[in-house]
Amino acid sequence: MSKECIACGKKQLDKDTVGINKKLLGKDIANFYCMDCLADFLGCTVDDLLDKIEEFKDEGCTLFK
Repeated sequence: MSKECIACGKKQLDKDTVGINKKLLGKDIANFYCMDCLADFLGCTVDDLLDKIEEFKDEGCTLFK
């Protein structure tokens, strides 16, 4: 089942985008944001989110396997 952004409707969010949503908003969330909308929602930049994804991958976070 493909995920889509609840803010802009962008379809087929990639696994890293879904992973960062779950990591920052809660594992049990049902609604997801694309990277642009998530950055707006959190008050940061897409680059900030990409940096966090790399950090979480380096830490071995299972949401990014």
